[in-house]
Amino acid sequence: MLTEISGFILTVQPLDRGDKGFLELWLHTAQGPLKVITEAQKVPFFILQDNAAYAQTLLDAARIPYQYQTLKLTTFEHQAVGALYFTTPRQAFVARDILKQGQIVCYEDDIRLGERYLMERFVYGSATVVGQVIENADVSLPFLSIEQARLKPGVFSPTFKLLSLDIECSEQGDLFSIGLLGDDFKQVLMIGEPNLCSSQRGEPNIYSSQRSEPHLCSSQSSEDWICWQADEKTLLQSLVRQIQTFDPDIIVGWNVVNFDFRLLLKRAALHKVKLNLGRNQQPLEWRDARNEVNQGYVSMAGRVVVDGIDALKTATYQFDSFSLEAVAQNLLGKGKATEDVDNRLAQIEYDFQHNKVKLAEYNIQDCALVLEIFAHTKVLDFLRLRSQLTGLELDRMGGSVAAFVNLYLPKLHRAGYIAPKRPEDGGLASPGGYVMESKPGLYQHVLLLDFKSLYPSIIRTFKIDPLGLVEGLLSPETAIQGYRGAMFDREKHFLPDIITSLWQQRDQAKKDKDSVRSQAIKILMNSFYGVLGSGGCPFYDTRLASSITLRGHDIMQTTAKWIREAGYEVIYGDTDSTFVALHGIDDDAAAQVIGKQLVQSINQQWTELIEQQYHLENYLEIEFESHFVQFLMPTIRGSELGSKKRYAGLKRSAKGDELVFKGLETVRSDWTALAKNFQLTLYQMVFAKQDVSQFIQNTINDTLTGRVDKDLIYRKRIRRRLNLYIKNVPPHVRAARLADEQYVALGKSARYQNKGWISYIITVNGPEPVEFLRSTIDYAHYIDKQIKPIAEGILPFIGLSFSNISSRQLDLF
Repeated sequence: MLTEISGFILTVQPLDRGDKGFLELWLHTAQGPLKVITEAQKVPFFILQDNAAYAQTLLDAARIPYQYQTLKLTTFEHQAVGALYFTTPRQAFVARDILKQGQIVCYEDDIRLGERYLMERFVYGSATVVGQVIENADVSLPFLSIEQARLKPGVFSPTFKLLSLDIECSEQGDLFSIGLLGDDFKQVLMIGEPNLCSSQRGEPNIYSSQRSEPHLCSSQSSEDWICWQADEKTLLQSLVRQIQTFDPDIIVGWNVVNFDFRLLLKRAALHKVKLNLGRNQQPLEWRDARNEVNQGYVSMAGRVVVDGIDALKTATYQFDSFSLEAVAQNLLGKGKATEDVDNRLAQIEYDFQHNKVKLAEYNIQDCALVLEIFAHTKVLDFLRLRSQLTGLELDRMGGSVAAFVNLYLPKLHRAGYIAPKRPEDGGLASPGGYVMESKPGLYQHVLLLDFKSLYPSIIRTFKIDPLGLVEGLLSPETAIQGYRGAMFDREKHFLPDIITSLWQQRDQAKKDKDSVRSQAIKILMNSFYGVLGSGGCPFYDTRLASSITLRGHDIMQTTAKWIREAGYEVIYGDTDSTFVALHGIDDDAAAQVIGKQLVQSINQQWTELIEQQYHLENYLEIEFESHFVQFLMPTIRGSELGSKKRYAGLKRSAKGDELVFKGLETVRSDWTALAKNFQLTLYQMVFAKQDVSQFIQNTINDTLTGRVDKDLIYRKRIRRRLNLYIKNVPPHVRAARLADEQYVALGKSARYQNKGWISYIITVNGPEPVEFLRSTIDYAHYIDKQIKPIAEGILPFIGLSFSNISSRQLDLF
């Protein structure tokens, strides 16, 4: 009897059984984990029918079994194609290489079997499995099995079982403990035996860990969740047992893939321990990243590993630092109040020797912080929704191209076409967004008008689409004219309809106040322009991307013209935003009325123009986004020309006044706290029309007398290995090299050789790392390079000179 079970897809892997290929899927269902084996699958890719005879000769000579079938599909160049089918992915890979050596182009040969199987059935994230449940021979196995299964789209809202994992180790990578935390599950696997804390023995704690909560000394309650291990080997073996017992769907952590699991695999290989962490005791597998050093991916049957850092970046979170401490403090307002890595490592090693319970608490605290961050950001909900929208795996970070292919390719096949090849040279660069020359000045009452999702609305309105381009070029007399020779069919297209569906879903999400769903859809919609302009996408065509961006240029310029014709001054425009200065307006209410009138007029004019000129429905919509009661558009440093993508303003809204900075020092991570604090206060005073001369003099005085030394630290990321900086060696690299020389001299490992973050101060002898600061601070540098540029960016607009103000103070020194 056939059974239907709905669930959420966790993992998909090809499975070879003899001379046949299958797919093994694991789903999270209401009945528990479900193991699914599909019917036997054939692995296809396409070749031109003109190449079929030669291809068959090559494959026959190599004795590779295959099937060939002519199809009613064509390339975008309208060349007829046929499909080659293979019984296993391995056979398909070998055949592809042989054909490429024979100069035969293979199409869609980079689509993985699992991706193709699901997308062609329009299965995204959730699925319904149809098949017969197989009784497991081992009744202790905690999952159901279905073989000879078929999948179809389903609706299922999972409640995942999470496990947070964190390891503690020595600087050399020797494991000390592994923390595991989930619902009603708390365990620290610790090597050794219980020992007393230093305070019980009357010994000093040689380093201050400065944690947000005090540690507990050894007690019976502590030992309930600490599982003592004899050595590393038994620690790893216990890890396998604990994960199999808890049976999580998702394992989370911080840098959990490229640190924790990488090290666990390394230590397991050393001790010859099998890390059978997957469901059904299947092993953990590692795959190195192709183009990045020390980066890789882990996979295990039935479980997903989600790294917190990558997940937040995918959800477009931005922080100056993605350390667990920095993110926890930023989002949760708590964490381990220290970033002294060396003392932290030393404290960990000391606690392992002298106070293992304290180390266990530290270990489990990291696990707890990760779970709290995941709960606070709802990032797993974001990843789940993204998967249900696009079919991307939960642990797939980035993936804009794959998401587009998943949505677009099955529709394209049904329209009679196959996907083009990705450009080997990466493709031509497409024009960027529109940026107009700004008019520098200090303004009162500036309106910010924004087009709502400009690029997606251009796609909807002007029917920009890969298939639409192919079909439009066939019938140019009725097509919609794009840019750089593009023509788009009015009826045959998919992307505008995909955008429309997503747009409607986002509007509904906003009504439902579902911010996670709204954000997931927004990111997806906005990614489509970038995908079409990316050489990594098979649908790349410079005519597609240019027809979006250059249309945007025209829309922005036309909009600015209409605003000027209405009697207002446009002082800046950027991509989808227009800044309008209102002169002679002293009343906030009047500014609000003008903003609403402009929006209504502009939208009406676009509707009429697009209907009259193109006979299309208009989806462009400009919105009255903000009203700045005070606004600064600065000049380029050392020039009278207006800057771009840099401004500041006092924004007025129903929630109150808010100071907004764009592209200025206060929002940049490579400026000191001195600069950021100075700019914030200076702009507040200028906007409030207060005298700033004394404040500037006081700031200079505080700097020269050492009162703000704590605010003089630069913190910058090292993006390459230190030895790769040869011709141009920036200050932060010089500081990093000095630091590593000192670490080696002290018998420690070099810390900055393989990228990372460095904190340093400029001294009279140049940049020096904070941890090895030896020279006198160069205060003149901070006045000249941090305070002066900020002051000169705004003082001329109020008739003041930094040189005049500072000279009176500097003369005292």
